[in-house]
Amino acid sequence: MARGSSKWFIVVVVAIAILVGIYAMLARHRPLPAAAAPSMTAAERDYLKQIGVTNPRMSVASNFLGDTLYYLDGTLRNQGSQTLRRLDLQLTFLDPFGEVVLRQTEHPVTLETPPLKAGESRTLHFTFEHLPAEWNQGPPVITPVYASF
Repeated sequence: MARGSSKWFIVVVVAIAILVGIYAMLARHRPLPAAAAPSMTAAERDYLKQIGVTNPRMSVASNFLGDTLYYLDGTLRNQGSQTLRRLDLQLTFLDPFGEVVLRQTEHPVTLETPPLKAGESRTLHFTFEHLPAEWNQGPPVITPVYASF
């Protein structure tokens, strides 16, 4: 192989590797289609009113590397008569003017955690590595968005 053609071969291989990397990164961050969202029965949708979070509070700490970590703590309450097998909460962080700066979904009850029984309470503890600079430093608005029995 001639010296000039081996340089072109290396350039082409590197370019292909970069394109594959960019594609993989974009594919990983692609939002899920609406059809992928789980559906709820009418009873499950109505039951969302029976779920509450009390005493939400934010705190801040630094880890051993000096990075700032943010914590949300509170108490999750199942005030209804059903046992929850799965629960998703939407956390909406606001700026000082009440505008949304971050919306994130957390999963305090999953198939891998114990179910949340009727009348039961559970401590919530979520950790965030980064929150927007515009955030108002208060707890987010916490809304139950998915429940299954």
